[in-house]
Amino acid sequence: MHIKDYIEDNKERFIDELFGLIRIPSISSLEKHKPDMMRAAEYWKQAMLDAGADRAEVYETAGNPVTYGEKIINPDFPTVLVYGHMDVMPVDPLDLWKTDPFEPVIKDGKIWARGADDDKGQAFMHAKAFEYLVKTDQLKCNVKFMIEGEEEVGSPNLGKWCEENYDMLQADVILVSDTSIIARDIPSITTGLRGLAYLQIEVTGPNRDLHSGLFGGAVANPINILSKMLASLQDDKNRITIPGFYDDVLEVSDGERAEMAKAPFSLEEYEKAINVETVWGEEGYSTNERTGIRPTFDICGIWGGYTGEGAKTVLPSKAFAKLSSRLVPNQDHKKIAVLIQKHLESIAPACVKVKVENLHGGPAYVSPTDSKAYLAADKAYTESFGKKPVPVRSGGSIPIISTFEKVLGIKSILMGFGLESDAIHSPNENYPLENFYKGIETITYFYKHFEDVMK
Repeated sequence: MHIKDYIEDNKERFIDELFGLIRIPSISSLEKHKPDMMRAAEYWKQAMLDAGADRAEVYETAGNPVTYGEKIINPDFPTVLVYGHMDVMPVDPLDLWKTDPFEPVIKDGKIWARGADDDKGQAFMHAKAFEYLVKTDQLKCNVKFMIEGEEEVGSPNLGKWCEENYDMLQADVILVSDTSIIARDIPSITTGLRGLAYLQIEVTGPNRDLHSGLFGGAVANPINILSKMLASLQDDKNRITIPGFYDDVLEVSDGERAEMAKAPFSLEEYEKAINVETVWGEEGYSTNERTGIRPTFDICGIWGGYTGEGAKTVLPSKAFAKLSSRLVPNQDHKKIAVLIQKHLESIAPACVKVKVENLHGGPAYVSPTDSKAYLAADKAYTESFGKKPVPVRSGGSIPIISTFEKVLGIKSILMGFGLESDAIHSPNENYPLENFYKGIETITYFYKHFEDVMK
């Protein structure tokens, strides 16, 4: 049976099974959802066994669990290690969702729910592709699954777990679907990911909230101070002003920039899709370059004082912000975190106290385009989409990918099927059914071509 026929015969079951996973609110950053993380891990264990794994187990870590499964056909055959994550981002602000984020619905040909794309929908494609190959006796590779529960908080415990299970995890390639393609009809393979440094700053002024009339103008307002500090971190050309920030940036050659510019891209459609009048970013670089080859600094959240209904004339005691810096090859996320911390401490006036905490991060990653696994992925996309995929560098980060290479010595291939419009990490996350099914199809082709190139 051909994979397209298998998908058509089983598509409703595939969706029902995926919906069961999506309904589990496995938010890794919130302690109250820790039991849900275990539920998701057990769900994945059963999904692996049902798909044809010889064994599957849930492993506990110092944080959230990891579900591992495998089917070893022959130790001499090529081995593929599939990586995905079962955890999802928080759903706030809930009032912006048009549907219940954990009660998936299908509308306009898309699945609407938290995790529909990132990464439950994309990871589940691998389980179904694997199922097809097993059930039709076409699997000619050994397959291992590693589904973790902490990707959205930086995978703090997975590196150690990989070290402890080094022999069990050995493979020829790590296959990941947690990225995107350029468009529904333009396939692409992600060849680079930016690194990440994620911090939180707390600015403290007086020892309690004060009356803004009695004390305003005489005592420093932490929100005002924090706002000035953060505003100073970029100049009028949108370059980051933190001393030493660009020291290790790997500059991309004019030739490579010219090749990147050949990728299909409409600035007008880009602006229209997110409803902005014009783009914004570092002077001298295109939109794709700003998200692919340049580092950034962003404020992901800022709060303090009174934010409830009506007015409250208060001078707050504290102000907070969450800070994200996307990094490019050669930048050390730990070094950057220290640079950010020291700079913020150095520019803080004496009227406030500043505390900067490094929450998580990871290095950038570049995947070679001349490997056998890349060749197999290229052939797989070409077979399913009818055209060669475009190699692209993503602005996103998957910090654990670099750790895999460091700890396990294995390169990763990033075969994503998401779209920019899928609103991952945002309200109303969605994933086109067409992409879900196309992903299953393409992944099965990868195994066929990987077996061939590894002979």
